[in-house]
Amino acid sequence: MMRWVAALVAVVTILTVVNGAAGAASTIARDVRAVLTRDFRFGSSDLSELERGRIVRRGLDALAAGEVGVIGAVRVAAPADAFIERARRIEEFKRGPDVVQLGRFSNPPQLADLRALTVDRIDADLRRCRVGSCDIRLSAQAIARVQHEVDWTAADADSRSAQLFKQILFEHVQAYWHGGPGRIMRYDDEKRAVLPMEDFDALLKTAPYLGSEDLLYWSKEKFGLTPFITVTHVVIARAASGTQVIASRDVYSSRYFDASLSFTMASPAVDAPNAFYLVYANRSRAAALKGAFSSLRRSIVERRARNALEETLRTIKARMEQKP
Repeated sequence: MMRWVAALVAVVTILTVVNGAAGAASTIARDVRAVLTRDFRFGSSDLSELERGRIVRRGLDALAAGEVGVIGAVRVAAPADAFIERARRIEEFKRGPDVVQLGRFSNPPQLADLRALTVDRIDADLRRCRVGSCDIRLSAQAIARVQHEVDWTAADADSRSAQLFKQILFEHVQAYWHGGPGRIMRYDDEKRAVLPMEDFDALLKTAPYLGSEDLLYWSKEKFGLTPFITVTHVVIARAASGTQVIASRDVYSSRYFDASLSFTMASPAVDAPNAFYLVYANRSRAAALKGAFSSLRRSIVERRARNALEETLRTIKARMEQKP
């Protein structure tokens, strides 16, 4: 975790020292304008659209097989600090039709933090879970526990497997938080093993973005045909220029994605004290986007990601600009 936080401090430093040129009449802060033009290839027309209050979004070029990336931005007529304050209240900030459940972990994490999480057969069907063929992402060691610690002939087998899944998830989160052994370092639910830490490290190395404040939360969300359970680590930091950054990474995801890294920037507008530019960038990797028919699957996922991003930016803008 400390390596992850240190990397985010480096991102804030980039925003502090960047010397990108800003137009004389630009309402976008110099550091953010430089990141948008240099790292995300926003052209003058994109910046003009953004300054007019329109949503600008596009896909990012994949830097490796199985990767999908999106970038989007919008001007919001509200103070940037108000947005950051809402983001701190993650239970309220993440609320939406696709978020089924959500809870924040304590510091340090406690097993009781997962009490409100419901784990049904559609969330994690572990009855036939084997190495190379499992309903959700688990390591070989965790799959062995599922096979040996649950009496599947018992009447309460489903509830016991749900509790075991929570215990495994908690142990993973606890090890992640403290930097100790016990983390799920690889997923063995498919024929090809997935190493999420390698995928995440690669995403971090290619991130041209920009810690001072941490929070860890779990959620159950709708995506595709079945929901997925995820744990996310969020760090909030402020650059010397005044731009604030929210960086998020997946600690665990039961389905779909192997690694995910996102940065949200809230930069006060140059021309108005109660307006800011909201920029969101995300890169994710998934084994399902590799191999045969991967180009078709990737195009579908990319289209959905761009549309979801635009809807998210529109929703945040509306919420922030809503009068009390």
